[in-house]
Amino acid sequence: MVVTSYLTLARDGEAELEIKRSRFLCVLRRVESEADARAVVEEQRRVHWDARHHCSAFVLGPDGALQRSSDDGEPSGTAGAPMLQVLRGREVSDAVAVVTRWFGGVLLGAGGLVRAYGDAVGAALDEVGTRERRLLGEWLLELDHADAGRVESELRARGVEVLDVEYAAHVRLLLGTGDAAGLARTVAELTAGRAEPVSVGERWVDLG
Repeated sequence: MVVTSYLTLARDGEAELEIKRSRFLCVLRRVESEADARAVVEEQRRVHWDARHHCSAFVLGPDGALQRSSDDGEPSGTAGAPMLQVLRGREVSDAVAVVTRWFGGVLLGAGGLVRAYGDAVGAALDEVGTRERRLLGEWLLELDHADAGRVESELRARGVEVLDVEYAAHVRLLLGTGDAAGLARTVAELTAGRAEPVSVGERWVDLG
C-alpha cells in the first residue's frame, strides 16, 4: 500500500510535568533521519546534564516504519516503550520525543513510570499539535502576466497548493495537487484552454 499522507508535528515544543516531586520534561522535535533524532537526544543530555535519565522514542518515514525507543537506565519497558506507544497512538511520524527526568526522591514504581513518561509525551503533543503531510504531484503552469494573478487566486481558493511563483517573460506557477485530472479541468476552465499544466515530479508538502 502506497502512503500518500501522514501526520507530523505542527511545530517543535515541550511540556513539563511534576509527579511526586520528580520532574519530567518532554521535548518534541521534527526530524528527518535517525541521526537527527539521536542528535536531539544528545543535545538534551548536554543541556540537562544534571538529570538522571534522558529517555527517548522516535518514529520516522511516511509509513512510520522506523521506530526506536530507549529507557536510558529506567527499568526495562517503563519509559521508551510507553513514549513510543503515545507517538504511534497519535499516528505521528518524523518526530522524536525526549523525556528528561529529575528524580524527586520518591519511587514511582513501574506502573507510575509508564504513566508518567506516556503522559509527558501526550502533554507535549497537546502543546505543539499536529499537521498533515501529503504527497502531491508537482505541476508547472506558464501564464501571461495579465492572467496570472486571477488564476493563482482561483487555484488557491480551490485547494491547489501554490508552491512557488516565478516572474519572467511569463509567470511560472509551481503547483501541488493530488488530483491531476481535476487540476487540468480547472486550468482549462480558468484560462479558456490557453494554458496546460505540465508534470515535473512530486514532493511531500505540509498542509494547513
